[in-house]
Amino acid sequence: MKVIVIGDGKVGRTIVEQVCQEGHEVVVVDTNYKSIEQAIDKYDVMGIVGNGASYDILKSAGADKANIVIAATSSDETNILSCLIAKKLGAKSTIARVRSYDYINQINIIKKDLGITMTFNPEYEASMEIMKIINFPEAIRVDSFAKGNVDLVELYLPEDSPLIGKSLIEIYQKYQVKVLVCAVTRNDEVFIPTGGFIFNSKDKIHITAKRSDLKRFLKKLGLIEDKIESVMLIGGGKLSLYLGKELLKNKYEVKIIEQDYKRCVELSELLPQATIIHGDGTDQQVLEEEGIKTTDAVVCLTSTDEENIILSMYAYKQKVHKIITKINRPSFVGLMETISMASVISPKEIVASKIISYLRGKNNARGSNVVTLHKLVNNKVEALEFVAKDDKSLVNICLKDLKLKSNILIAGIIREGKAIIPNGDDMILVNDNVIVVTTNQFLDDLNDILE
Repeated sequence: MKVIVIGDGKVGRTIVEQVCQEGHEVVVVDTNYKSIEQAIDKYDVMGIVGNGASYDILKSAGADKANIVIAATSSDETNILSCLIAKKLGAKSTIARVRSYDYINQINIIKKDLGITMTFNPEYEASMEIMKIINFPEAIRVDSFAKGNVDLVELYLPEDSPLIGKSLIEIYQKYQVKVLVCAVTRNDEVFIPTGGFIFNSKDKIHITAKRSDLKRFLKKLGLIEDKIESVMLIGGGKLSLYLGKELLKNKYEVKIIEQDYKRCVELSELLPQATIIHGDGTDQQVLEEEGIKTTDAVVCLTSTDEENIILSMYAYKQKVHKIITKINRPSFVGLMETISMASVISPKEIVASKIISYLRGKNNARGSNVVTLHKLVNNKVEALEFVAKDDKSLVNICLKDLKLKSNILIAGIIREGKAIIPNGDDMILVNDNVIVVTTNQFLDDLNDILE
């Protein structure tokens, strides 16, 4: 497919990188010559210097023949206008980045009346991911499928975990709970485990289950944590605003520390139920005075990765129950490994996964389209949700009789709104939603799981 990406900032560059990995023809448009030059040097793309909202620039980029135009500049208005012009030129689909809080209640109107196929808001999407973790503090990460019917959670195994030294089959036999361990991260290696796989301390395991079964499993392991009640947000940007709104809606106690006085005033008006502190969130004295030692969760949301990492380490030393950290650069994620239970959030990666899911669905002419895509373990693992079609090689056959490719696991089946954590005797039926976890890349059809 031909994909045009307008805007080569942090989000745009991440989208370009992942779309290129998918094997699509990519044209990058940006007003900054150096950014375009870097994109051309690093990726196999065509670059155009200019305003992505210009008719002539979009025409020269080939918007009239484009399958998808993605507008990801820092300006919502530019993105919307770019999509409108691209659509007029003949682009089949358009996707716009819309970040402003003022537009959040108008998204459906923007899409319907202006003919924009899809919008994305990195900060809002990230806030919803953080909410999942705060609602489930035992997990490092929580991903959902089939409108929340099935969760895929990442858990850390401490040295005293009862799972250490046990095989996967022993665990299933002992605990008798419908959960499925579908991936294990150990140091830099990723495993799709079989029944004989032995767990080590400090493993990170990815489990699919219904929320009730997962809670029951964790209770048997003695891993159920106290419910989070108070949350401290360090940094008062757009993400903090969206997250603060969601937290207050769910009756959490919210405190935001922000250095810019004008922004504090804005947050006070927008979030009247929250406590807004004008102060330097990187100052140890400020954090102590505002009660970091007694807060249940700390979310580090400053504008720089380095500050967020240092703040996370400090919160860890203060024995904060739950730490969530925003990091933009993947190379920094490894620095968080010393904080065992810390959760890392990357708004641009969340958005990129959403767009790649859409692209794979559009690229698939066979029928079993990708509905949901989550990239795990620094993009080494993909968890995908497909809708099963009438394929004689897949449906009405016991899973144990399917000849699957290596490193592929069928992690869940959703049938008429009910979740099934499958065993070898279960079958895929027509119109089932099927969750697949794999280290193989670029699956775009359910049939791709077969040898």
